[in-house]
Amino acid sequence: MLENNENNIEDQEENAQVEEQAPQAVAAKEEATVADDSDTDSTSDDEDPSADDLHAAAKTDADEDDEDWWKDDDEYTRSEREEMEVLYDSTLKQFNENEIVTGTVVSIGEKETVLNIGFKSEGMVPNSEFRDMPDLKAGDEVEVFIETVEDVQGQLLLSRKRAKSMRTWEKINNALDHDTIMLGLVHRRTKGGFVVDMEGIEAFLPGSQIDVKPVRDFDAFVGRTMEFKVVKINHAYENVVVSHKVLIEEKLEEQRQEILKNLEKGQVLEGMVKNMTNFGVFIDLGGVDGLLHITDISWGRINHPEEVLDLDQKVNVVVLDFDEDKKRISLGMKQLTAHPWESLSDTVSEGSNVKGKVVTVAEYGVFLEILPGVEGLIHTSEMSWSQHIKNPTEMFKVGDELEAQVLNIDRDERKMSLGLKQLLSDPWEEVIAKFPVDSRHTGKVRNMTNYGLFVELEEGVDGLVHISDLSWTKKFNHPSEYVKVGDELEVVVRAIDIDNRRLSLSHKHLTEDVWETFASIFTVGSTQKGTIKRIDAKGARVELEYGVEGTVPSRHLKVEDGKEELKVDDQAEFMVIEFNKDAKKLVLSHTRIWNDDIPGEKKPAARPAASKRRSTSSAGAGPSAKAAALKTMKQSTTTLGEIDALAQLKAQMEAAEQEDEAPKKKPAAKKAAPKKAEAKVEEVVEDVVEDSADDSTEEAAE
Repeated sequence: MLENNENNIEDQEENAQVEEQAPQAVAAKEEATVADDSDTDSTSDDEDPSADDLHAAAKTDADEDDEDWWKDDDEYTRSEREEMEVLYDSTLKQFNENEIVTGTVVSIGEKETVLNIGFKSEGMVPNSEFRDMPDLKAGDEVEVFIETVEDVQGQLLLSRKRAKSMRTWEKINNALDHDTIMLGLVHRRTKGGFVVDMEGIEAFLPGSQIDVKPVRDFDAFVGRTMEFKVVKINHAYENVVVSHKVLIEEKLEEQRQEILKNLEKGQVLEGMVKNMTNFGVFIDLGGVDGLLHITDISWGRINHPEEVLDLDQKVNVVVLDFDEDKKRISLGMKQLTAHPWESLSDTVSEGSNVKGKVVTVAEYGVFLEILPGVEGLIHTSEMSWSQHIKNPTEMFKVGDELEAQVLNIDRDERKMSLGLKQLLSDPWEEVIAKFPVDSRHTGKVRNMTNYGLFVELEEGVDGLVHISDLSWTKKFNHPSEYVKVGDELEVVVRAIDIDNRRLSLSHKHLTEDVWETFASIFTVGSTQKGTIKRIDAKGARVELEYGVEGTVPSRHLKVEDGKEELKVDDQAEFMVIEFNKDAKKLVLSHTRIWNDDIPGEKKPAARPAASKRRSTSSAGAGPSAKAAALKTMKQSTTTLGEIDALAQLKAQMEAAEQEDEAPKKKPAAKKAAPKKAEAKVEEVVEDVVEDSADDSTEEAAE
């Protein structure tokens, strides 16, 4: 400021001198003008030149005066003056608005900084635009933007912020065009990424463009100065998108090529856990990723890699396989240590007891881990003597500690079979003594199948009752039609198979085979009354007296014209057309009752003797007693009461014969047929009674 004041004072003195010399210069000029006029007048008087000549002469004199006015008084030569003019012109600048110029800091005030750009006046810039230059001082040069050369107040308006912004845009565009790197400060987080300060310009950094590996802590990048590449510019909205990931990928690509070039099976590398999944871990080998499968992490069984490894953990791995075409690398970590089977103690052998932890539960059994990497299978059949385990998950879970016995061990194949039930006594060792053949027992129905049911006699010992061994007289489609699971059932032991641990049981053999008696009752050609229990496409099933069931083919269900067809629960008469004692088969026909001629069927041979005997026996008092005795056998299964009824039947038949023979004697020829039928019935009854008596004697002895 003092220098400016001194310059102003000197300028005022020079102006005063010029004002003092001005009147003298004016007077001299007037004299010269008068002299020129007198010369002109004399010339015109003497020579009287023309107007053109006068004009040309005047122009020549004027040019000479313009060119040489300084020669008389100037102390500089022409060359010196030209050199000084160049120097003078270089000190003068042409300033235009909206351009960037370099200014010198003159002074720094509390709010504004004064800059000299070489203009006639100095410009002011707010201090807030120099926040990135905390060490700014007088004399420093900075670039500023001329907003206005002279405003209404005559001031020069400058802006460093706009100058800096324009220079940054030039750098950003140049970085995009020439693929160069720029520095930026991660300013703050925003939706989907970050805002990066690129020397005053805010750029957007997407979250996916930060790193090649997943970022778990985005806040860790805020406030960091990083290198970026400009990937996109929207000039219309002045938006810039940058990426740090592309720089990493470029470096990793170089490392990847180097790694793949030297990669080979069996090579041990150091990597970092990059990502985890249920099936394994991805290891970053420094530019290329490899898969470490969960089964190759540890010799022991693990459910998830996080049980052993952590993210960003550095581990040593071995290359197991490498696919050059697909660039896939299979890695292993457990292969760096010896297999536990190789260090398994010799004390672990067949018959020895071991302890372990359940690591897997499957439908067929559980795997027990003896040592990490050493496992044995406990099959469902080796879990219990008494229970048929369908699903081991009902009894065991992962983590349970169990003790088992080694049943089989193969160190070469690294397999081991274990058993739990072997730690308990085998109940089948005493089966023959406890459950001999033909002995009777009461057990609980444990399970059912389509072909029969299983009855548990005691814990660990059960036997099969075939569906055909439930009843002498009835046939069932499923055992559940006769008994339910959990019910108690009395059975007879029919056979024992110790080697296969099987018992053959029967329920119907608690009583004698009544089909021997039925042979004399349901004779072929006899008529019986029955109730229809079921009808299907093949025919019907009919229940007759004494609970016996017979089948009626569909063609034998036809009724007489004008009558309603037979249906379930209807009672009707049926003719016996087939009786097979061995197969326990009884075939009936309703059509035979009213029609003897059935296409494709032979008429059954009638047995009039038996029919006559039955009709005769139903007439007298004695036969009535026989019928009453037979009616006592109308039950679903044969019981001891039925055997008693048969014994009574025999006695009544003998009494009836004595009554018939007392009043009159008929020729032997006429009595031959009835006696023959009676004799057959008597033989059957006698056999049944005798067998019953024998059984009663044996039971009494027991």
